[in-house]
Amino acid sequence: MKIKVSEFIVRYLERLGVDTIFGMPGAHVLPIYDALYNSNIQAILAKHEQGAAFMAGGYTKASGKLAACIATAGPGATNLITGIANAYADKQPVIAITGEAPTYIFGKGGLQESSGEGGSFNQAALFKHITGYSKSIERTDYLPQVLIQASKALLAANPGPVLLSIPFNVQSELIEEALLDDLIVKQDPIYSLVDETKLGRLHSLIQEASQPVIVAGYGAIRSGARTSINTLSQMLQIPVASSLKGKGVVSEDSPLSLGSLGVTSSGNAYKFIVEKSDLLIILGAGFNERTSYLWDHSLLKDRKIVQIDHDPHQLEKVFDAELAICGDIGEVIDALLARLDKTGKAHHPINETESRITDLKSSAEGDYTIFKSGFSLAEAFFDRLAEHFPHQTRVFDDNIIFAQNFYEVSSSNRYYPNSGISSLGHAIPAAIGAQFTTRKPTFAILGDGGFQMCCMEIMTAVNYRLPLNVVLFNNGTMGLIRKNQHQLYQQRFINCDFVNPDYGHLAESFGINYKQVTTPEDLDHLFQQYDLRQAINLIDIAIDKDAFPNYSSKR
Repeated sequence: MKIKVSEFIVRYLERLGVDTIFGMPGAHVLPIYDALYNSNIQAILAKHEQGAAFMAGGYTKASGKLAACIATAGPGATNLITGIANAYADKQPVIAITGEAPTYIFGKGGLQESSGEGGSFNQAALFKHITGYSKSIERTDYLPQVLIQASKALLAANPGPVLLSIPFNVQSELIEEALLDDLIVKQDPIYSLVDETKLGRLHSLIQEASQPVIVAGYGAIRSGARTSINTLSQMLQIPVASSLKGKGVVSEDSPLSLGSLGVTSSGNAYKFIVEKSDLLIILGAGFNERTSYLWDHSLLKDRKIVQIDHDPHQLEKVFDAELAICGDIGEVIDALLARLDKTGKAHHPINETESRITDLKSSAEGDYTIFKSGFSLAEAFFDRLAEHFPHQTRVFDDNIIFAQNFYEVSSSNRYYPNSGISSLGHAIPAAIGAQFTTRKPTFAILGDGGFQMCCMEIMTAVNYRLPLNVVLFNNGTMGLIRKNQHQLYQQRFINCDFVNPDYGHLAESFGINYKQVTTPEDLDHLFQQYDLRQAINLIDIAIDKDAFPNYSSKR
């Protein structure tokens, strides 16, 4: 039996396990929308295609499942680009479906034509370097092979987004339904044996070290290794620092937590590593610009390095390691724990580690203090957030610097910083996407500059009755730009300041709750009286525009 290509595509998405697709319809993609009508896949209407792509990214971050977005030809597709680029940088399995003008008008200047013919831009080519696979499907005879390649990119050990661009007329052509059975839509289990020689070397390096430190990144969370890392840390009293994306690998209120390592952090982790560590065990952390303090050699100098990562491209990318292990982080740590159970704990004088960390945190002053003054409300907000929502809470954060320093993430919460390509306007749609997985208390945190890039997506939450807390740090300026112009450009402020709307009236027009915070008492009222679990709230926290964090971007 033959079915339309549009239905074939939807059935393929169902086989991939896609249950939600974010997007906006347009004429060139309506056949696929029509096929979605009878599907179990829920089609979510966003306010902008970029928001749809960010929603898909938030969905896959929160669920670990494939996510999907859809847009029409031309501007619909180009509006997806920033969100898909973000997914590419974060290695997220997001499949993007776009329409295209009919093939019979290619090169003739048709409406929203983007075939690359006759002077039109090439839509598929725009996505070539921000996807694991992209294809314009102009014929049905190779469609199954295209979908097989798409599946491989989406289900790879290191996945990436995929673009399928389908001309309008091709969507209505017929194809044999039975060809669905030939598609590869499941990832074969990968069983990796832990190299016993390298495992023995890892064991020896830990035994020989006087003060090992674990630096855990997002790869440690992605591998499901939180419990194993916490067990290793507790067993051997090894302190744990995290990358920004790795916050919460171990609970940050733990006596063995050094907090977040990075140029915009308090410096506790940096100071402990530089002054006390002789062995760094780097687990799923890329040691990028932010984590490494712009690749500060002091972090690695005169100490041995162990790096464990499932991605071979990350191993020794920016430094030489004493030992590099390519494998699943959880499996490697579990194998090490089993060896420790048999041979006994490593014997090195680290029984006073917790008191060392406590002394470090209580005495951190001077160059290690990122915030001198002017940010007490931000600090108080995150203190109360950790206190009132210690479990099963999601935080999507565009602002980053406040949470990196003030928010102690528990191991049962999830913190999603604006990583990827660090696009402003990410937090709100990403948080909305996450709420389509499981409903949890969810906070989207961003500055007023980023808020104005994406605030209309709040209406998507309203449309679908999704609980959401939008936390707006309000200082009437692009904070990072103003800080840089203050520090590096002799206070020659240009294009950083702006006038805000009345956010109370804006919230009223959205039909959501509004709370302005200008004092600590306002915060107490917020957490005691507002429904932060089932309602949609806009929380407006005043920040001094002329208070700057104590770090230099050097650019």
